[in-house]
Amino acid sequence: MKLCRSRRAVVAAAATATIVGGAVACGGESQPTASQSAASQSADAQKKISVRAGESIQSAVDRAEPGQVIDIAAGTYHESVQISTPRLTLRGAGAGTVISPSAKGDENACAKAGKGICVSGTAQKKPSDVTLESLTVAGFKKAGIHATGADGLQVLRVTARDNKVQGILVEKSVRTVFRDNTARNNADSGIFLANSMDTEGGALDTKGAVIEGNKLSENRIGVGLRRVRGVKVENNQITGNCGGVFVVGDEGVPRGGALTVTHNTVTGNNKYCAASARLPFIQGTGILLTGVEKTVVTNNDVRDNSGKSPMSGGIVLFGSVVGTSNSDNSIRDNVARGNKPADLANRDLKGKGNTFVNNTMETTEPKQLPNSSPSVAPSTAPSVAPSS
Repeated sequence: MKLCRSRRAVVAAAATATIVGGAVACGGESQPTASQSAASQSADAQKKISVRAGESIQSAVDRAEPGQVIDIAAGTYHESVQISTPRLTLRGAGAGTVISPSAKGDENACAKAGKGICVSGTAQKKPSDVTLESLTVAGFKKAGIHATGADGLQVLRVTARDNKVQGILVEKSVRTVFRDNTARNNADSGIFLANSMDTEGGALDTKGAVIEGNKLSENRIGVGLRRVRGVKVENNQITGNCGGVFVVGDEGVPRGGALTVTHNTVTGNNKYCAASARLPFIQGTGILLTGVEKTVVTNNDVRDNSGKSPMSGGIVLFGSVVGTSNSDNSIRDNVARGNKPADLANRDLKGKGNTFVNNTMETTEPKQLPNSSPSVAPSTAPSVAPSS
């Protein structure tokens, strides 16, 4: 800081400091006093609630106000956590902060439903801007994390493992961000985003939901998207599941789709999972589109997904179980190799406007795909060029 040039300047600055309650440097810049800095630090501390091993996370949530941060120390917490407070942050100390089922399992609605963390709202009142980060949810009878009716939920650096249905389930929610999470060995999807799990209807506009940088392994499906629009699935590592990415729609209006699946690594999803009420058995599926529109699948690395399911293959178009065809989807600029029975497969021949352009692959089904080269590229070829 430059020295003041005159005693008069020093006196004037001091007078100004007295009026505004802060110190003034030369040039008129106000600097916080020691008392102001201490007050600011005290205010920040008041925004945080600390929970140590052996204490109750739910108790901290119940007394928290909007905007507060709940810091949870490493340890295992045998409880379920119900959140409806807006702008609340639940922050663990990393994977060593573990939330697992309690022995009673009836402490709150979330526990009674067999879930780990529940973020709940209604159509009239959405819990906005809740953040869950740096913790583990494990071993629940249903979903590790279940959010419904949320706006701006962020799930960051969370491990969801060994849950009996989904690892992370979000429905009826907008502007959701899933980033840098690990979901493994969940009986259904690692990450599942849906309009609604229990009602039919048109696809939900997610208003830009993002699924980015996650590691998804040993689940039934790595990423499941059901009747949603406006999602970006990007830069995820998806391996060892029965299926990698499933984009699912039906006859509802608006249609499911209008989303992007890009720059993901989808390899070796060859686990076997039995048929469900809606789908045949799953094995060896990389990326599946069924009954959706205007979805872009681009710049993904899809390799070594192999099985004998009707949905097996690298990147597959498949008619929906209710007879709705895919339309106007673009599969372009992907690397798809070593997938069986085919790297690229269109098993929805009633679909219209679906294109396969500039993909690097070895096998297709049928051999002539719409809007692609009539010949299959050899393994040394860079791509399949669009037809003229």
